[in-house]
Amino acid sequence: MAFETLAISNHGLRNSGGIERYAMTLVRGLHQRGVKPVLIAKQFDQSLPEYQWVTPIHTSVKAAPSKLRDLFFDWRIGRVKRRLGLYPLIACNQTRWSDIGICGGTHPGFLAAMGERATLNDRLKIGLERAHFENSQVIVAHSARMRDEVVRYYGVHPSKIKLLYPPIDGERFSTVDTATRDALRAQLDLPHDRAIFLLASTGHKRKGLDLLVDFFSQTALPATLVIAGRAMHGTARNVRHLGYRADIEKVYRAVDFTVMASLYEPFGLVGVESILCGTPVLLADNAGCAEVINELAQLPFSLAVPGSLGRAVERAVERWQTGTHRIAAPLHGLGYDPRIAPHVDALLAIAESLVPARAHG
Repeated sequence: MAFETLAISNHGLRNSGGIERYAMTLVRGLHQRGVKPVLIAKQFDQSLPEYQWVTPIHTSVKAAPSKLRDLFFDWRIGRVKRRLGLYPLIACNQTRWSDIGICGGTHPGFLAAMGERATLNDRLKIGLERAHFENSQVIVAHSARMRDEVVRYYGVHPSKIKLLYPPIDGERFSTVDTATRDALRAQLDLPHDRAIFLLASTGHKRKGLDLLVDFFSQTALPATLVIAGRAMHGTARNVRHLGYRADIEKVYRAVDFTVMASLYEPFGLVGVESILCGTPVLLADNAGCAEVINELAQLPFSLAVPGSLGRAVERAVERWQTGTHRIAAPLHGLGYDPRIAPHVDALLAIAESLVPARAHG
């Protein structure tokens, strides 16, 4: 199959976290396979090399009221798909036009984890998400947790769901030698006499910032929390803000540990990215990526157990003090192959399997 009509939809092609980073990685992997997909998105960063590797379809939704923009985008995707005869559509956003529906999270799961009640806007999101999963011929779940949530909240039969852990760009996220790491640490003005813990966050409530600030501001351990992403309100002892970082891989390499204390973390690319840079992760046991990170690369804790985070930080500081915390062989710390090629090959195999069904449908 030549995949001339293969398409991807997503909110944007740009440097960001979560599903947008996944879409960027997917475009890179398709390019390596000689496939140039149509990409339907609301925003494009034309300075990115990935922009040259897609046929971009810009679908502005600015004319629509903010709470209806996802629905308007869904409508625009349908028009483009029909007009250009696109098939199959790999949908990274929620849309009723998906053929291969990517599941990087569920809205009911998010609301439950955050302890929030559904508003009218939430119900609109859930309705579109339901259409996304029901109309997809295949659902690709990025963790077993997400597969189970799709079954629980939407009643989808498990046979329709394919578990594929998300890929990571191994060229971008990789280890460096000690001299390079020391230089990066100096560039970020990170002290060498304290263990540095990284929180990568743009949504602080979901990422557990309050819990982390509460601990680090009070601890007597030689430990500092640095935040890459949105600034926190106010200041706190032992806490620093690094700002938004397009070069997050350099931060992973410079710090001693990455910490993930999210209330809701469907997978958590941050965890695997950090490990590939040689930096272990303090990982809450509710994170999707906990399924694929072994004891070599993580220090686990539980948000449900008081004092669990503190004990994990203490163990991490002990490793840092003995100089045994870095990960020399990152792939040994993972329970799956994070390279782009196997993931893309699996997606293309799914896409190819759908074509005969469509031809005889």
